Amino acid sequence: MSVDESDTMISATSMARSALQASRELAHVSTEIKNRCLLDLADRIEGRLPSILSANQKDLEAAKSVGLGQAKLQRLALDEASIRQMAAGVRSVAALEDPVGTVTKDISVPSGLNVKKVRCPLGVILMIYEARPNVTVDAFALCFKAGNACLLKGGKEAHHSNRALAALISESLRCCDLPEASLHCLTFSDRSQLMDLLAEDQCIDLVIPRGGSELIRFVHEYSRIPTVQHFHGVCHIYVDEDVDVESAISVCVTAKTSAPATCNSAEAILVHQAIAPKIVPRLLDRFAREGVEVRGDAQVLGFGSTAVPASPEDWGREFLDLIVAIRVVSGLPGAIDHINEYGSNHTDVILSRSEDHQEFFARRVHSSCVLINASTRFNDGFQLGLGAEIGISTSRIHAYGPMGLEELTTQRYLVRGDGHTR
Repeated sequence: MSVDESDTMISATSMARSALQASRELAHVSTEIKNRCLLDLADRIEGRLPSILSANQKDLEAAKSVGLGQAKLQRLALDEASIRQMAAGVRSVAALEDPVGTVTKDISVPSGLNVKKVRCPLGVILMIYEARPNVTVDAFALCFKAGNACLLKGGKEAHHSNRALAALISESLRCCDLPEASLHCLTFSDRSQLMDLLAEDQCIDLVIPRGGSELIRFVHEYSRIPTVQHFHGVCHIYVDEDVDVESAISVCVTAKTSAPATCNSAEAILVHQAIAPKIVPRLLDRFAREGVEVRGDAQVLGFGSTAVPASPEDWGREFLDLIVAIRVVSGLPGAIDHINEYGSNHTDVILSRSEDHQEFFARRVHSSCVLINASTRFNDGFQLGLGAEIGISTSRIHAYGPMGLEELTTQRYLVRGDGHTR
């Protein structure tokens, strides 16, 4: 069952067990068949574009009627370009090398045994997310290619969109004679049912919550299953004293304005005091023209009248909107101290021509992705060559950063002997 019409009547145990059974079948499905299913799905997505848009419009109208915020509306909205990008993402996953069965270690030990370490599927993955309908397709494609079954619990605001997309996935699974329980698209809104699922540690192998802090804390509190968190994206850009000013301005501005509601949008800019007189006034001017509200410290306020005073809560805050915090720092150590105090282990950037400063920053800032002279917006599975991502992990165990195919597998040992005894 792919789209669970009656999931309010299906027990968590039944869903988890059917997904477990499907995962056992998927674990040995050939790469050729998995790719055929994914390519079929990509074609169906493009072929049903009007119906997907129609379903998404229902979600948007409902969301607007209850006053959903602009940032979430942007995440929820689909258009022809984003749907075609969704299909392209599925095709890119099909084109990626299948990690299942990859040998990562092959040695012979003194006893004469041959010891191999081999990638294999995790099993069943429960993903809980908000707003973005494209996550339904990305998550399925990645879990499926890595040999996993998945239970996908999208937000109620994307109910119609998620159901429309899950129906296409179900069609592709049937077309390729694969178990439909490879995907359960969960539509219930009762958190007690979600709590029941979070207790199914005998059937579900990993939980990935992707959303706001309330959701993350809820899953962390109630899950008996290992969890990889996709938490806040409090992303910083540090502008060093030795920097190309024109390039720095372009990176800082577009890192906020190109997609302000995404987790890899820049939320805070730290400027070295030596370069501040040259760059801060121009940043204030550009942000004002782009409709971005700047919340600055006292030194930033002294460079122009368009900024407003930053409150203590603005440092370490994920705005997800056309708002950015700017602070002048004494130098590289001060920037690193600020990031270590207020960052979220997501994405941090240094803009500098000094290789020594670049290396100093990279060694001391331990976020999931450190970029040198590039926008925060590049911390994205597609941009980093993963084809797509199921989320950006800010947990340091098992996976850290964008989670692609390899992060959806584990490794086991395959040991070959010749009548060996001990």
